[in-house]
Amino acid sequence: MSAPTRPGGPTPAGAGSPSVGGEPAPAAGGVDDRRLPVAYVLPLRWTDDADLPGLTRYLGWLSARVDVTVVDGSPPELFARHGRAWRGLLRHLRPDPALRGVNGKVTGVLTGVAAARHEHVVIADDDVRYDEAGLRAVHRLLDRVDLVRPQNYFDPLPWHAWWDTGRTLLNRALGADYPGTLAVRRSTFLAMGGYDPDVLFENLELIRTVRAYGGTEAAPAWLHVRRLPPDTAHFLGQRVRQAYDDLAQPARLVASLAVLPALAAAVAARRPGLLLAAAVSTVALAEAGRRRGGGTSVFPPATALAAPLWVLERGVCGWLAVGRRVLFGGVRYAGGRVRRAAHFERTLRRHAR
Repeated sequence: MSAPTRPGGPTPAGAGSPSVGGEPAPAAGGVDDRRLPVAYVLPLRWTDDADLPGLTRYLGWLSARVDVTVVDGSPPELFARHGRAWRGLLRHLRPDPALRGVNGKVTGVLTGVAAARHEHVVIADDDVRYDEAGLRAVHRLLDRVDLVRPQNYFDPLPWHAWWDTGRTLLNRALGADYPGTLAVRRSTFLAMGGYDPDVLFENLELIRTVRAYGGTEAAPAWLHVRRLPPDTAHFLGQRVRQAYDDLAQPARLVASLAVLPALAAAVAARRPGLLLAAAVSTVALAEAGRRRGGGTSVFPPATALAAPLWVLERGVCGWLAVGRRVLFGGVRYAGGRVRRAAHFERTLRRHAR
């Protein structure tokens, strides 16, 4: 296992002033009275700026409430454009060139947490949209635990977001989902040396690293944070890559690989009742997940019906993911190839010791 890279030395909370593209940001006047002592780290790597106006509006709202740092690995012309758009709102940084790893999101997180000025740090993808209640809830929870795992929901809900919500509801029913945002205590993050940038399933890697270090976790099912859906092409391109994440979760992988053989056996035995019972049971499990933690307020009733379709998809893509591992040594990601989905917690615990 490659050891996690420790991201620099601590920066005192409140030291210095925010900057954008290296220039000091103007004071926010009376708005500062409402700002939470929270750092918000957004790792970014764009190849086009189609979503820049929407993200800029969100960052403007966000910067009035928390200290925002965008770690931007975009090409130079886009980086310069982002700096102009966000001047005066936030700190706009390049990823630390001393950090190496196949997962650029992780190197962005390592850079951003090292630069954070507060103990409480929210890490979020560019499609995550917190509201003020969510920020305050995360802030309160980090007084008691080392890592907070919110619950994302898609809004709006095109067909492919509805489909993927089937996965979310099943995860909620069986424990907790893996969202596009986590929150950590900076001191814990730095003390454990960050987390490994050479894995695909970076959220699971961070969660397991905190646990292996002896940290505590909260995964409140009631903490709903909105997420914008990807476009259809991006969704379709992620199917096998997301199934590859199951290589770090053997029980889930075995369940996924069993779907197609079980389906074939039921068809060969001419037992359509078995297929119907399996579909109904899957919908019922998803509905239990939908009802957890007030989920009915953000997950429409019809989303539970997507669960059997998602299970079938994962049954197909699970085999394709195993094929990528066996035949090609990994799955393609950001122009490279990643072999490891995530480390097992026992491996991380041995390394921590």
